Amino acid sequence: MRQFLAFVKKEFRHIFRDRRTLLILFGMPVAQVMIFGFALNNEVENAGVAIFDMSMDYESTLLINHIDVSSYFFVDRTCRNIECIEDAFRTNTARLGIVIPADFGSKLWRGENPAIKIIGDASDPNQAQVLTTYAKAIIQSHLAERASVTIELPILRSTSRMVFNPELKAVYMFVPGIMGFILLLVSAMMTSLTIAREKELGTMELLLVSPLRSAHIIFGKVAPYWLLSFVNAIIIVLLGIVVFDTPMNGSVVLLTMSCLLFSLTALALGIFISARSSSQMTAMLISMMGLLLPTILLSGFIFPIENMPVVLQVVSNVIPAKWFIILIKGLMIKGSGINMLWKPFAILLFITVLLSIAAIRNVKPRLES
Repeated sequence: MRQFLAFVKKEFRHIFRDRRTLLILFGMPVAQVMIFGFALNNEVENAGVAIFDMSMDYESTLLINHIDVSSYFFVDRTCRNIECIEDAFRTNTARLGIVIPADFGSKLWRGENPAIKIIGDASDPNQAQVLTTYAKAIIQSHLAERASVTIELPILRSTSRMVFNPELKAVYMFVPGIMGFILLLVSAMMTSLTIAREKELGTMELLLVSPLRSAHIIFGKVAPYWLLSFVNAIIIVLLGIVVFDTPMNGSVVLLTMSCLLFSLTALALGIFISARSSSQMTAMLISMMGLLLPTILLSGFIFPIENMPVVLQVVSNVIPAKWFIILIKGLMIKGSGINMLWKPFAILLFITVLLSIAAIRNVKPRLES
């Protein structure tokens, strides 16, 4: 045991002497959290609108003012024809067009529902859908407000309420995804590199003739990165809470256990990659390219899994980051307990055990050959 602890201590010293390793371990996660947190934002704010007002009466003017004073839109231009809206799209000065019919005011005063046309710039379909939804909500709110003034009929009103994220902050969705993305990428990449480096330099044979067994060598290599990965998780959580106001509504103990478990999953995956790689370059390419795209595309980090084909939905179940993101969202944002999150926790534990067995079986023969 004393020899194993001395080996782990030696690995810690090796890590802290290598500035490039420290930069990857602590610099890259912080940079990625800041970049993703500020850059990946699908919230609507100050989007330009081109309006073609065919009515040009008191009611249409009130509607235009209502749209302009909202924090979501500003009136970029008022048009005299529909082609003007298309020109605004082409010059990227407006991302939404609104056409107010000629009989807008008269219909409103008669208690009828005037047909307002909303035109979205579908060169970015997702953004166009979001902008159209926001515009519809603002227009419906204004029409309901004016209907109570223009006619004396009872108005049926409906209210909506958003739970867990009432301000619809996009960062609430991205912080859990960033945690899974960074922990998987950094942990797997660093572990695969450190073992591949020993094999590439020929120093693994020196370790094998030491009193330590091959299993002790592997665990000694992994142990420092497991602890440092957990430190990374703490840094990411603190950045999410302090910088982006992400809530922490769940159990800190369960969050700690989830981060430790997922870090172990990533490390086991890194050992497996290292066992199948003959050089550091190969291990890095597999870690970066083989894990980057599946984690982004199939984990639910950015794209909803429910919208994918059935085949990809099935494949996503073997992506560890998917279950970790479910855990983190449930813990931090929804405040769920283990009684509600036992399934993703159990699945992640099962994946970890399978990866660990596969990693050990692939590493041991190669080390002793």
